[in-house]
Amino acid sequence: MTPFAYPLTGLVTLLTLIVYFWMAFKVGKARTTHGIPAPRMDGPDDFLRVLRVQGNTAENLLIFLPALWLFALTLGDLWAALIGVIYPIGRVVYARGYYAAALNRSTGFTIGLAATVVLWAGAVIALAIQAVAAYL
Repeated sequence: MTPFAYPLTGLVTLLTLIVYFWMAFKVGKARTTHGIPAPRMDGPDDFLRVLRVQGNTAENLLIFLPALWLFALTLGDLWAALIGVIYPIGRVVYARGYYAAALNRSTGFTIGLAATVVLWAGAVIALAIQAVAAYL
């Protein structure tokens, strides 16, 4: 077996995808509970909150995952994983809060956003430094 240079970042990626899969499963379960057939996207608030958790997480994954991997590639596997693992934890806090009431989502959202911002900013700084060094 060939060693992989970023095993911790890979594990954080898989953990994040497990959390997302759990959210998608909850949407399917809510559809059954509330009698909402696909492709309908409307229904009672309990259904809409579950649907928004999954949709918002999908939207945020498009920012988080590239930031996580660019950070890992430029600043290292351990630091990327240590910061990155905060994101799926934040998304679980976000989901549990949002499932209860829409106004309870901000703490979890902020946790996940903070991790993403740190990863993104770290990657931008590291890439900028490397670009300047490569072309000067």
